[in-house]
Amino acid sequence: MLLVDFQKQLDHFSLKMVFELDREILALVGSSGSGKTTLLNCLAGIVHPDAGQISLNGTDFFKSGQKPLKIQKRKVGYLFQDYALFPHLTVEQNILYAVPRGTDILHITELTKILGITSLLAKYPHQISGGEKQRVALTRSLAAQPDILLLDEPFSALDDANRDHCQEELLRIHQQWQIPMIFVTHRIADAEKLADRIMRIEKGQMTEKTVG
Repeated sequence: MLLVDFQKQLDHFSLKMVFELDREILALVGSSGSGKTTLLNCLAGIVHPDAGQISLNGTDFFKSGQKPLKIQKRKVGYLFQDYALFPHLTVEQNILYAVPRGTDILHITELTKILGITSLLAKYPHQISGGEKQRVALTRSLAAQPDILLLDEPFSALDDANRDHCQEELLRIHQQWQIPMIFVTHRIADAEKLADRIMRIEKGQMTEKTVG
């Protein structure tokens, strides 16, 4: 269970987030600059709230008056909007980058099969397509077996065919892993197709939409 109750002052408004999330998929919608990515960054530990609390399964990520939990201890998978693949590393090296040595990688082998990238492992990012980069980045974000998955505009660079394929893969992974997932999107159709819950954020204020 993810518990979020925090405030963060941004340039033009205060971001105020209060919600709980179980093993569901939550879509974040809203205009650019409304605070959606800041929410993801606060959960990941890239930035910190000014006050409040963030906890996952009883572990405090952030709590007023305490030192924030380090990024590497949060077990958060994060798929960045630009995928953030290392150009000088192969696909396989990118995927294994954040996995501790000695880790059983059987689940990673299974992920590469599910996401259809087994044949890409020896290639470099410049040698693969945008849809393939998205699947590699998703595999990397899941490689360390996170307790929550965050995705920032995961389908924005994909054509319709690749978007549909990647969405089906994401639903399949969620069904198997049963972890909370939060994704940012500008496409209401994506939110309605994938999410159990849809939250709109505008100028730091959140309202939840009814799905269906």
